[in-house]
Amino acid sequence: MDRAISVKCTKAEVIWIFSDIEPVPFNRGFYSVDLKYFFKITLAVFTGVGHPCTIEGLSTFEKKVILFGSEGNAKIFESRYKEDAFDAQLWKKTNMPHAVVEVVDPITLGAKLVDVRSKGCGCCADDDFDLASIPDSISRVFDDSLVLGGDAKRVFVSLGIFSIIKLERKTQLLIPSYDFCVPQKECVGSTAPAPKRP
Repeated sequence: MDRAISVKCTKAEVIWIFSDIEPVPFNRGFYSVDLKYFFKITLAVFTGVGHPCTIEGLSTFEKKVILFGSEGNAKIFESRYKEDAFDAQLWKKTNMPHAVVEVVDPITLGAKLVDVRSKGCGCCADDDFDLASIPDSISRVFDDSLVLGGDAKRVFVSLGIFSIIKLERKTQLLIPSYDFCVPQKECVGSTAPAPKRP
């Protein structure tokens, strides 16, 4: 990466989104949703004359939203059936909603190659990032192992994300059912009147 002259982002895709939901204290019915997006970034790196080489990288983004999910004071008790075993009793404190995130692959707005050694680069080089904090399910998406070295040059990518974040919870609906009944009237289709002779 240190020999790179310029970079171009060719592809960006969402790998996974981890979400965590907690009730907001002193605001009943509101919930805080913490999201962490994981992106797989494909770059074309130009090192001089010749074809660019393709490298893949990992980018993350964190977002926090507060949504109204109403109050759920009902307690839920249920059992899960297992063959040839006792039913495992599942107890849930409340019917707290769960977060659902719908997202499309991001749009690449720009990619910039920055020398982090230069003074006044204005970048936030995160040297204390721990590769062990990346889940194995994310690391397995890449063909090679992720490397976080002391490179002098880093790539900063700007992405445009469109996502819909919503809270869902199970509810009970009362739907009336009716017996089968035979229609009393005959349904006659509309017909065009016959043309009259002059």
